[in-house]
Amino acid sequence: MTNPFEIELEISLDATPDQVWEAIATGPGIDSWFMGRNEVQAHEGGIAAMETGGRREEATITAYEPGKRFATRTDTDADGRFMAFEYLIEGREGGSTVLRVVHSGMLGDDWQDEYDALRRGWPFHLHTLSEYLTHFPGRTGTPVFAVANGSSGQQVRAALAEALTLPTPLVPGASVHARPTGLPPLDGEIVWADDERFEIRTSDGLFSFHHAPTGLTVMFHHLFGTPEGDTESAWQRWLTATVA
Repeated sequence: MTNPFEIELEISLDATPDQVWEAIATGPGIDSWFMGRNEVQAHEGGIAAMETGGRREEATITAYEPGKRFATRTDTDADGRFMAFEYLIEGREGGSTVLRVVHSGMLGDDWQDEYDALRRGWPFHLHTLSEYLTHFPGRTGTPVFAVANGSSGQQVRAALAEALTLPTPLVPGASVHARPTGLPPLDGEIVWADDERFEIRTSDGLFSFHHAPTGLTVMFHHLFGTPEGDTESAWQRWLTATVA
């Protein structure tokens, strides 16, 4: 049985409508703050695709109005599930922009848990978008993805905090001077922290760590410097060794 849902959010961004459009409606822009590696065909009826961990998901672009509106919709699965996204851009005086996001569709039998996860995740993603536009405007991020399984969410969080020598408790604004084994140092500050995720901003990257109660741990990083070697594989090895 499918169940309809809709999540609507609004955020004020210190960026022009054109800058926001580049961030939400182009592949390199989406790479710089959201999830996975993205491709966007720049016209209505085109394809918007996201690849995460070798899995590719595609949606059809249902609205493409540069600087104003961008929308996509996935195909309807055999069980009736689909996802639709709409971004509405409104410029304000002083060069700022209000972005309204509507995420809707149909969820399956476990819709409540999935809906709750989506509802909790969107404020974080929009915060990351704001961090990107504020601190890395005009730059393109290289996405880094890694996933590993730990025994529980609490144990994973403790292991991550220890391996990154993070302050306790994790609070936004706290300084970070991490030295992850086999990786470049992370000198910056915590810019987001809740029960399931935290994010560190450095001078050349946004580093996010998500841990579910089950122990499943996912990293979505966005690097704005020049990565050294196979950074994604190095982070994957580090995460696996840390949470195992």
